[in-house]
Amino acid sequence: QVQLVESGGGLVQAGGSLRLSCAASGSIFRINTMDWYRQAPGKQRVLVATITSGGSTNYADSVKGRFTISRDNAKNTVYLQMNSLKPEDTAVYYCHAEIKKGIVTPWIDYWGQGTQVTVSS
Repeated sequence: QVQLVESGGGLVQAGGSLRLSCAASGSIFRINTMDWYRQAPGKQRVLVATITSGGSTNYADSVKGRFTISRDNAKNTVYLQMNSLKPEDTAVYYCHAEIKKGIVTPWIDYWGQGTQVTVSS
């Protein structure tokens, strides 16, 4: 089985920083894109940042210049460095990855369990 395990969430004051980590483990042949999504109370889950296997990145407009996504392919881990946090960044943050378990198997979407980020004003 494949698992994505997130860590690094918590409570921080506005203007502060947090670093989220997400490690993929299990029967993994290859990982394609890795992403961070977030879901605020009463709202839909939205894409925050994406990084391809080659290191290309893309960000939601709301986090550009404040958040940085990176990955360590040797560790099957993706990170989200969040700086200058705002109360509106408060949400549950989810890790997502497209993973192949073998050469001939399809790409499958996997999700982490989510980690709470709360930014106080």
